[in-house]
Amino acid sequence: MADRRALRRWGIRGLQLVLTAVVTWFIVDRVGVTAGDLVHLDPRWLRPEWGSFLLASGLLLVGFVLSALLWGRMVRELGGPELHPMESASIYFTSNLGRYVPGKIWQLAGLAYLSRKAGVPASLATGSAVLVQATSLAGATVVGAWALVGTPGATGGWGGWAAGAILLLVAVTTLPPVFRRLVALWFRLTGDEVPEDFGPGAGFGARWVLVFAANWVVYAASFWIMARSFRVAGSFLALGPAFAAAYVLGYVMIFAPAGGGVREGFLVALLTPYLGAAPSGALAVLARIWSTGVELVPAAFFWTRHMAVGGASLGEEGSHE
Repeated sequence: MADRRALRRWGIRGLQLVLTAVVTWFIVDRVGVTAGDLVHLDPRWLRPEWGSFLLASGLLLVGFVLSALLWGRMVRELGGPELHPMESASIYFTSNLGRYVPGKIWQLAGLAYLSRKAGVPASLATGSAVLVQATSLAGATVVGAWALVGTPGATGGWGGWAAGAILLLVAVTTLPPVFRRLVALWFRLTGDEVPEDFGPGAGFGARWVLVFAANWVVYAASFWIMARSFRVAGSFLALGPAFAAAYVLGYVMIFAPAGGGVREGFLVALLTPYLGAAPSGALAVLARIWSTGVELVPAAFFWTRHMAVGGASLGEEGSHE
């Protein structure tokens, strides 16, 4: 029986990898970028302007830290304990490691689990994990919608209308009755039921979506500066929102761990009208390496710190027995 479950689990993992590869290939193939295009790129792609690159990396890290602090603030607003900024960062960064495991529930589950260990009531831990993901994703959608506007004429004149429709849809979803139903749906999708004592205020959705949209402007700006460090020409409106839009599109592909491959494919598709296929492909690969590195360094630090503290706690418990 155990062997059958293990085989089924590995089969699902294999299917997820196949789907990721197929979807990524389809997107990149439609754009027209090839491995040969990347090989023959200008050598500047290997030599960034380090001042701008480090500035972009620092700004991206600021964006991650702001996300962690905003989650801590959300917990407090929902009636939970006031978490120390270092504790909020530790919980948030450590749980983000779950994004690199296939399936979107692991990041949420990790955030809820670590929150409970920090003294956040169980229902609130789960609720805040669900809400921070939902409002952050909606904020990214608000910023990413502007990728459809970009340079005039790039979308044949319909980009502005599409962006407007997306923004209107986000606005409608933040209306209190709609927002409450969507929160309940989000709980069900993550395998939980909405706790009876869980109820965000009437203006909660709209306010937090706007707050996270501002947070995503920081992420978009860091990507734009990173691209400029490799001497990529392009306005912020053309490049920055594409980073947010690709994140959203990669996130909804639930089979891809951290949107791997799929996010890059969409980023190539969004940037090609402005940069060309080969530079867009190179920038998408660089963006993945860069953003993962900036995220994983503090995440590894906090995870190591968390394991050390957990081991010490277990040792203390054993000494009292």
